[in-house]
Amino acid sequence: MKQAILSAVFLLFCVSLLAQEKPYNVVFDLTSKDTADQKTVIRWIRGITSANPAAKLEVVLYGQSLDMVTKGKSIIADAVEEFAATKNISFVVCGASMKRHNLNVAQLLPGVTTVPDGIYEIITKQGEGWGYIKVAH
Repeated sequence: MKQAILSAVFLLFCVSLLAQEKPYNVVFDLTSKDTADQKTVIRWIRGITSANPAAKLEVVLYGQSLDMVTKGKSIIADAVEEFAATKNISFVVCGASMKRHNLNVAQLLPGVTTVPDGIYEIITKQGEGWGYIKVAH
């Protein structure tokens, strides 16, 4: 009888551990103008969301990467717009980089947002426990 009770308690404990799955949150750091890098981050997003639809993903763009989210310049605009329309995937652009590249918000693809400082955005996400991936192929 004792063994049966201990087994039941152990089983309940294991089930409760499984129910407390750790969130899947990742911030991607993209600075490259290279379209291969831009395609790579889209491929990663597709893979992650296929395996875990609840994953929260954010792509932070600064430096030379702004063409990826600029109307008329992005070679993957459809994918960016598709993912940006979901509640758990965001594309954010560094306001300082936009200023350096003479871009305004109206030039960004629908669903793309801005933050004052891309590096600070990444640091903030890391401080909140998000994983960090530098995009490179």
